Amino acid sequence: MSCYLRHLTEELQEAQIELTPANRREVDQLLHELVGVPYKACPAAWRRLKEELRGDPARRADFVARLRKLWAERENKGAE
Repeated sequence: MSCYLRHLTEELQEAQIELTPANRREVDQLLHELVGVPYKACPAAWRRLKEELRGDPARRADFVARLRKLWAERENKGAE
């Protein structure tokens, strides 16, 4: 499991995602998907995540919005 998730507490809260032991893997897979890195390639995913989240505040806000949207879509699929 990716240890970088502990560094994303603020972003996950903004995206309205409560990280739990039950959903850690799903959140990790979603983050890999968002940055275009194959699952389990954690060092590469962390590098890409840092690029998305550091620097331009607009880029970070866009990333958090995309994360929130994808998470909501997954939650809605699970409710069906």
